[in-house]
Amino acid sequence: MGVSFTDRELDLMAVLWERGPSTVAEVRDALTDALAYTTVLTVLRTLEDKGYIGHEEEGRAYRYHPLVARTTAGRSALRRMLGTLFAGSPELLLTQLVSERRIAPDELQRMRELLDGQTGGTTGTRGTQRSTKTATRGGAPRKRKDAR
Repeated sequence: MGVSFTDRELDLMAVLWERGPSTVAEVRDALTDALAYTTVLTVLRTLEDKGYIGHEEEGRAYRYHPLVARTTAGRSALRRMLGTLFAGSPELLLTQLVSERRIAPDELQRMRELLDGQTGGTTGTRGTQRSTKTATRGGAPRKRKDAR
């Protein structure tokens, strides 16, 4: 079963991932939205009921800490988004990512290196992946011959 957060839960989890164990007041102060103390407390209790966070008593306060790693939550959210918005096609997701924003050359190079590491391929001098397979727009691989 995957990890699933509402937008508000994700806001609070982001604070706990960034700051580490925090009290309700500390979480509330770190949020960009002005939420009531009781609202933050309710969301933290909901997260605890779901098993995503835990707490330690600290005097009269509780100090909440994440039980789910950010990377685990990210993988779960990405799988859900990939299936829902991109028909399960990583190629369509990548196409959307690179077409929607400018990517710095160093970021693009790191992305190429990550892709090369996944495919075991080598990058050509012009930065193109040499492969015997190319995915179609529908996401199903088809054989093709390289033009080179």
